[in-house]
Amino acid sequence: MTYEQKINSELDFWKFKTLQKPSLLSKVTDKVQKKINSYIPDKVHNAITTAIKQMVKAVLFGSTFTTSKPITDLTLMHREALVKQKIDNYKKTGAAEGGITGAGGFLMSLADFPLLLGIKMKMLFDIAAVYGYDVKDYRERLYILHIFQLAFSSKEESQNIFHKMQNWDDKAHQLPTNIDEFDWLTFQQQYRDYIDLAKLAQMLPFVGAAVGAVANYKLIEKLGKTAIMSYRMRYFSLQSVVLSHEPISDFRLEKEN
Repeated sequence: MTYEQKINSELDFWKFKTLQKPSLLSKVTDKVQKKINSYIPDKVHNAITTAIKQMVKAVLFGSTFTTSKPITDLTLMHREALVKQKIDNYKKTGAAEGGITGAGGFLMSLADFPLLLGIKMKMLFDIAAVYGYDVKDYRERLYILHIFQLAFSSKEESQNIFHKMQNWDDKAHQLPTNIDEFDWLTFQQQYRDYIDLAKLAQMLPFVGAAVGAVANYKLIEKLGKTAIMSYRMRYFSLQSVVLSHEPISDFRLEKEN
C-alpha cells in the first residue's frame, strides 16, 4: 500500500465519522455542556467572546500570523511528517502554557483563552504553509477559520462546515470579497460552547495546573488532526480534477516516488 492509499483510507474513515448522525450520548453531552455554560459567570463568557473576536480580526485583517512562507519542494509524505512534528511542538507549548496559567488561579486562567487561541492559530498558519498554501491569500485565511470551526463546533454545525469545505478550490472564486461578511458571531458561540468541563476545572485551585496542561494538549491535538484531514481533503479533490482534465503543474499534486 502506498502512502497516498494509506492516508486516503484514513481520510475516508474521518469523513464517515464526521458525517455520522449525532449519537444519543452526543446529544446528552451537548445538553449537559449547555447547562454547564449557563453557570459560567458572564465575565468569563465576555472574556472568551472578546478574545475570539480579536483573534478573528487578527486572522482576517492583520499580519500577526502571516510569517510562514509556503513550502514548494517537498513530497506529500515529507510535508505531513513536518506537519506532525510541528503539531507535537505546539502541543508541548500549549500544555506548558496551560500548566502555568492553570497554576495561577482564576485570573490567570482567564488569560489562557487568548493565549491558547493564538497558539492554535499560529499552528494552523504554519500547517497551511507546509502544505504549500500562501496564507497571505484571504481565501486561505478563510479556510483556516473553517478548519477551526470544524474542530470546535457541535456535531450539526461541524457537518455544515464540512460541506462548505468540500471542493474548496472550485468554490474559492465564489467567496465573498468583503471579509466583513465572515460570520464571526456563530464562530465564537460555537467555540465558547465547546469549552468543556476540563477547561473550567483549570480555574480551580490545586488541580488547575495539571488540568490546564492536559486540556490544552488535547485541544491542540484535535485541531492538528482536523487540519491534516482538511488539507488531505483538498489534496485528493485537486487530484481528482487533474485526473479528469489535462495535467497541470502543481507542486501540491506531486506523486510519491
